[in-house]
Amino acid sequence: MNVTIRKIGNSEGVIIPKEILHRLGLKNGDALEIREVNGNIELVPERADLAEQLRAARLGMQKYRAALRELAK
Repeated sequence: MNVTIRKIGNSEGVIIPKEILHRLGLKNGDALEIREVNGNIELVPERADLAEQLRAARLGMQKYRAALRELAK
């Protein structure tokens, strides 16, 4: 399936066909990660579990900052 890059406001983008959104279970407002892989563009749904894991890791690093610094010596 081909799509065309279009002007959207002050940016440019592509419109994802409704049937693809439906097949992938995506909807308006869902976050996607854009990746460049071997000269290709990949759009990957942002994984909420990964975002939550990163948030928890940041909180843990803040909470145990002194202990982590001691362990790093």
